[in-house]
Amino acid sequence: MVDDLTNEATALLQDLIRNECVNDGAVESGHEIRSSDLLTGYLEGCGADIEHYEPQPGRRSVLAKLEGSDPTAPTLMLMGHTDVVPVNPDGWTRDPFGAELDDDGMIWGRGAVDMLNLTSTMAVAFKHLAQSGFAPKGTLMFLGVADEEALGTWGAKYLLDHELDAMRSDYVITESGGYQVPTPMGTRLPIMVEEKGTFWSQITVHGTPSHASQAYKTDNALVTAAEIVRRISEFRPEVRIGDTWRRYVEGLGFPSGLTDPEEIEALIGDLPVGLGRIAHSCTHTTMAPTVVHGGTKTNIIPDRVELQVDVRTMPGQSGAAAEALLMEAIGDLADRVEISSNDDPATASPIDTPLWDSLSRVTGRLCEGSALVPTIMTGGTDNRFFRRAGSVGYGFGLFSRRIGFEDYARMFHGHDERVDQESLDLSTQLWLALAEDLLN
Repeated sequence: MVDDLTNEATALLQDLIRNECVNDGAVESGHEIRSSDLLTGYLEGCGADIEHYEPQPGRRSVLAKLEGSDPTAPTLMLMGHTDVVPVNPDGWTRDPFGAELDDDGMIWGRGAVDMLNLTSTMAVAFKHLAQSGFAPKGTLMFLGVADEEALGTWGAKYLLDHELDAMRSDYVITESGGYQVPTPMGTRLPIMVEEKGTFWSQITVHGTPSHASQAYKTDNALVTAAEIVRRISEFRPEVRIGDTWRRYVEGLGFPSGLTDPEEIEALIGDLPVGLGRIAHSCTHTTMAPTVVHGGTKTNIIPDRVELQVDVRTMPGQSGAAAEALLMEAIGDLADRVEISSNDDPATASPIDTPLWDSLSRVTGRLCEGSALVPTIMTGGTDNRFFRRAGSVGYGFGLFSRRIGFEDYARMFHGHDERVDQESLDLSTQLWLALAEDLLN
């Protein structure tokens, strides 16, 4: 049986998916105002203070706040983004914005896992607490934030640059983690406490224009760019093993060789694909060529090509070090390029905190015999902005056994994204219990 709160979370998730707040990185994309208005309408009348922030037309975030009675008590923010990444419908079994609830209790659609499922359950839990007369010592906040999928420029970054007093929070929870991992020691729940940095780079490759009908010995920027792409793709930065990765490997009972720089490369190749990608990304600087623009006409040898490369840096790694790795990968073609980058360093939060302790208590009740395991986010979340502002930020939720790690990892930015109602129920119960435990 599905209870009332899970039905509410299901309906809200479906509406968020159908709002189609697709963020392709352009200022005019996203249209998060649709979901900001939806969440506002859902929360109005629950007794909370509600504020809106719209730094660009349509790029609106909504903040709901339930003030605590004790100014010295901790503040908890539940933060869910409302935008989603673009989608190719051809690879989907169902309409990616249809938000279909199938007979097996699965809700299908872009954002079902990343992260509209958590956004909806956070809003439902917040409203339920406010309506029930919840009077905590510490303040509880819910933030439905825009622009997470494109570096947070018009969302969390803007809010912390311009509205810091309104956003201040001791503890912040957002994506990602909380999938259940069965181990011989019992169920383990990964919780994201650290995330890699982004060093997104544009590499401009120069050549010399000439007539394409006489291609012999021409200085073709596209051919040079193709060789640079090959070199970057094959480049292998050195292994970097950090404390969080060690705790993750030990906590899940993985082979100890995954923390040994001498053994890990060979072991990664034998792992399931999803886990292998995680193991590699958590222990290496990664470089993925993703976009190319170049050429003007079929019969003109191109003199300029722009490559975009998604570089993810390791904790403690500077932008200068990341650029040096790029130049090392490019090798003797370095004098043919210019590089411009966005340097957004890695961030981390400690695990010896009241938030960790509270999450341990409530998840132990909701998922009997479980234990938390710290992990690294190989992508980026809005937590990085809050960490830099002094907050402890974790990525978490709570998923049912139906959403295993391989499915969970594959659905992020992938085809056939979906989540089950049991996971919505677990996450809703998590937020309710966490607020009660931490703020009273």
